Amino acid sequence: MAFVPVPKDLNRVKTKVMFNLTKRQLVCFALAAAVGVPIFFLTKPSIGLTTASMLMVVIMLPFVFFALYEKDGQPAEKVLGHIIKSMFLRDKVRPYRTDNLYAVIQREIKEKEELQIDRQQQKGGKA
Repeated sequence: MAFVPVPKDLNRVKTKVMFNLTKRQLVCFALAAAVGVPIFFLTKPSIGLTTASMLMVVIMLPFVFFALYEKDGQPAEKVLGHIIKSMFLRDKVRPYRTDNLYAVIQREIKEKEELQIDRQQQKGGKA
């Protein structure tokens, strides 16, 4: 009888579309081919076969990176987005601040009391 291993965590199982690749990988590899192959054929006559092939590989590497890299279940662009946010967009020092619920309630009560006092003073000043 055939034995098929079933993973315990089904969240990591990804749907394979074609050639045992996911849809994301197929799109990224297709984009890499669409960009890299014309570059190769356009640059081959002028810079030579070896240099053109190396240029094609270098240009296709980012697409392959985005197709294959994944960390903690997040694709490469999300990981890079988190890195860019933490290094460049957010403050370097982020102090821990809390808004104490009790202090908020006290502020609201104080503001209400001040409003009532102001209203009483306005009524008393008019009479």
